[in-house]
Amino acid sequence: MKKTLLLLALVAAPALAGEGKWTPQQVLELDPAWLKAQGLKVTPQRLWDPKRGTGLLAGTVNVGGCSGSFISSTGLIITNHHCAFSIIQEHSSPQRDLITQGYLATSRETELPGKGARVQVPRSFKDVTKEMLAAVPAGADDLTRYKAIERKQKELVAECEKRPATRCQVATFDGGVQYVLVDAVELADARLVYAPPRAVGEYGGEEDNWMWPRHTGDFAIIRAYTAPDGSSAPYSEKNVPYKAEFFFPLATQGVKPGDFVMVLGYPGVTFRTMLAEEMAERQSRFYPRVVDVVGESIRILEEEGAKDPAGKIAVASTVKSLHNWHKNSEGQLAGIKRGRIIEKQREAEQAVVSWAEKKPQYAEALRARSELLSRIQDYGKTWEREFLLGSLRATARSVTMAVHLSRLSRERAKPDMEREPAYMEREHPRIKDQLEREQKNLFLPAEKRLLQAFVRRAQALGPEERIAAVDKHFGAKATDKELATKVDALYAGTKLLTLSERMAMFSETEAQLQARKDPLLAFGLDLAIEVAALDDLKDSRDGASKRLRPEWRKAVMAHAGKPVAPDANGTLRVTFAKVQGYSPRDGIFHTPQTTLTGMLEKNRNAEPFNVPEKLSSTVQAKRFGAWVDPGLKDVPVDFLADADTTGGNSGSPTVNGKGELVGVNFDRVWENVANDFGYNPDVARNVSVDVRYVLWMLDQVEDADALLRELGVRKGPPVARENR
Repeated sequence: MKKTLLLLALVAAPALAGEGKWTPQQVLELDPAWLKAQGLKVTPQRLWDPKRGTGLLAGTVNVGGCSGSFISSTGLIITNHHCAFSIIQEHSSPQRDLITQGYLATSRETELPGKGARVQVPRSFKDVTKEMLAAVPAGADDLTRYKAIERKQKELVAECEKRPATRCQVATFDGGVQYVLVDAVELADARLVYAPPRAVGEYGGEEDNWMWPRHTGDFAIIRAYTAPDGSSAPYSEKNVPYKAEFFFPLATQGVKPGDFVMVLGYPGVTFRTMLAEEMAERQSRFYPRVVDVVGESIRILEEEGAKDPAGKIAVASTVKSLHNWHKNSEGQLAGIKRGRIIEKQREAEQAVVSWAEKKPQYAEALRARSELLSRIQDYGKTWEREFLLGSLRATARSVTMAVHLSRLSRERAKPDMEREPAYMEREHPRIKDQLEREQKNLFLPAEKRLLQAFVRRAQALGPEERIAAVDKHFGAKATDKELATKVDALYAGTKLLTLSERMAMFSETEAQLQARKDPLLAFGLDLAIEVAALDDLKDSRDGASKRLRPEWRKAVMAHAGKPVAPDANGTLRVTFAKVQGYSPRDGIFHTPQTTLTGMLEKNRNAEPFNVPEKLSSTVQAKRFGAWVDPGLKDVPVDFLADADTTGGNSGSPTVNGKGELVGVNFDRVWENVANDFGYNPDVARNVSVDVRYVLWMLDQVEDADALLRELGVRKGPPVARENR
């Protein structure tokens, strides 16, 4: 009997404490005794109540591709500095450089609204697998299969979104083993409350990005607002702070090595369900090309931004995003090799194959795997062309907008349910906000050079990979002088960079766009045809994947014999972890905490290690307040844990077993970047800002008395605060 109970416990619990991005529903399937032994002080049902469709996990919100969390009942949300960067940039100018200086609102009236900023609060999750699979006609080919699934997704989302201020999606798990309808309340008014200076929020810059030890204060505080009746509403002076049912109180005692923590959030995409050969393609082709193409774009933007203060502000957000993508790709390459991830995946696959070969019920799974492998070769025939068309976000923003407007005009001519999901009516407010928001990101000299770089790469493609739009508008070949002249003429004749004209284009038909005779729009209209055709090809491939991969994944999960956390897909997850250091290589051990004293030791009084004078003098005077860690005898800045995180977990709350916020996740260590392909407990470490550093900044540096009172850290009602 004891052996049976032990076996059941092992089946119910994950193999490794930190491994697994668990869905709210899966948390309830894990062994409560195991969770309690790890350090969870609340019941799993407190985390998520399936009857209500909510719980403590609902205190974690989606902040435009990042995660965040409510830290008060009055709508205050803490996230990363880099996640609030667009709002900071929106309100910055050479005369009022909030990026450099930081910002503290002196009252609710001075909190800064973010154009297009939205906050999604999870409300419910519903399994819709039967409905999705029943929508596929018998004998459907792969493209028909994809379109049928997409159509059903649209129908379910449309029905879900009949309620006001609702944002829904149908999320795919394990390649199509399960489909879940995710329902969230969408708040349309989010405002910046506090952002530290850039020298704090980005301390160490790209040199320290993905590295440890880290001393970065990557946090910011925003506030969600609603209409007076509590309903979601766009920005208005009449709006009131959102009343959050679930929020995470701040754990003023922080954490220490060995403590249990949970990281909650919306991890974007991981690749652990890939076959080994699919991973090998990422290693041999995709990541090297990202390093090449994105690296060139970064150089162009930085060179042009250095020539003009306004230009530097304009390109700042793009440079930040591209740097992260670039260094992530370098880390993936290094991590895949160092961790022997592809070799390990081959071994794991072979174990499943050997097991399944003895079980006739899994013959279809083996056939599905074989077909997936055979298709990999077919995808490579026009790989370079597909990569270049698929990486437009690394080229000129103006070109991306031209393509976007062109596709929008064509899709608008179709019934809404027949459009590409990105261009349905529900997306129009977002598209419009983005078109307006882009004005802050446009810098003409950089736009011209980025377009030239894109054209140069397209002109170098082989005869079977030509991009017709490039050949038509720029020629199959051109000297540098000829290309520069053509690009200058294109931008001289366009009105796309003029905000009022661009917003007018948003509502125009394809014929109206063509009638403008705008050279940049004309290029976008032609390029959009090829991008749309590539999307159709990818849809057919995805249809094949949805036919084949679920069969293989069912065999993998049956072979595992225990709950298997699915790949990240942008939906709410939780990972359980311990605060601990690690050994990156032989002879070195990294402790899991850094301090203010360590930050000053790194200081060079020059970027990227340039501690602001006000902060430096406060540390040197040892004005630590109540935020000293007893063990460190210093104020902690950042800490490590072995949580299973990825992109999208930026801004995730790191909370203790009682559901109190102890930190804000913002990064992984360099050795853990390839965690997207497989969890390695030896180096799987995420990086969080310690809540005590946040509080020390607000208390000792900013003197943000009213904000600290609102957060419950100080007693008494909130009072008006002053900048000092």
